[in-house]
Amino acid sequence: MPQIFKFGGYIIFFWPNENKPTEPIHVHIVKHNPRTNSTKVWITKKGETLVCNNNSQISSKDLRKLLAFIEANSKEIMQK
Repeated sequence: MPQIFKFGGYIIFFWPNENKPTEPIHVHIVKHNPRTNSTKVWITKKGETLVCNNNSQISSKDLRKLLAFIEANSKEIMQK
């Protein structure tokens, strides 16, 4: 489980080769320990974000901040 960033107490990470190639590029977000049932955010080719699910139950306020952060860093994320 490669960690990409820590932001506002959250860990942004991905699982290598997860559901490839059937799913778009995406990251998972969780507050403490990475787990399979975490919030999933898809990243479009334009670098925009779409919340696939919010299994980590991140507050709307925090989720907005996280999505803006992910969009701002989408090129780096997609490279990884």
